Amino acid sequence: MSYDRYVAICKPLHYGTLLGSRACATMAAAAWGTGLLNAVLQTANTFSLPLCQGNAVDQFFCEIPHILKLSCSKSYLRETGFIVLSVLAMFGCFVFIVVSYVQIFRAVLRMPSEQGRHKAFSTCLPHLAVLSLFVSTGFFAYLMPPSISSPLLDLTVALLYSVVPPTLNPIIYSMRNKEIKHTLNKVLQYALFQLQ
Repeated sequence: MSYDRYVAICKPLHYGTLLGSRACATMAAAAWGTGLLNAVLQTANTFSLPLCQGNAVDQFFCEIPHILKLSCSKSYLRETGFIVLSVLAMFGCFVFIVVSYVQIFRAVLRMPSEQGRHKAFSTCLPHLAVLSLFVSTGFFAYLMPPSISSPLLDLTVALLYSVVPPTLNPIIYSMRNKEIKHTLNKVLQYALFQLQ
């Protein structure tokens, strides 16, 4: 998505050639392939763990850190391996997104028209909002130190990570629609009125 925004803003005349069906298929295949490889490696590694504390995970879905807590073996190396593997897989994507948005912001800030800058920023900011929400809750969920971990906090963080970003995604992306803004404004005013 950041590459789409980059091409649309920085190279609009080349949009059709740079983001043709072949380029989109290649990017989708790379994303799916990376995700599949990461999932297969983590699943295979997780299934090789001996569980000595039962197999009931105190969560509403199965997360790898919680399975590691049930393991009999010293899971420090496996846990570190999971984190390193995930960070390496996400690092390339993160660098690509950051570089794309740096180029976009450089191009937008050089625009002479205030209206053009506003339109370009309104195109990019919803994606950045959704991305920031997803990445921040994901980092907190997976990189939370075990010393502050508790079942209630783990459940809350997992809920925030898995439910909140997909729920807010359509709302954030539709905020450019005036009808949605008007309806959301009415709902918020009603909610504030009820609190008083």
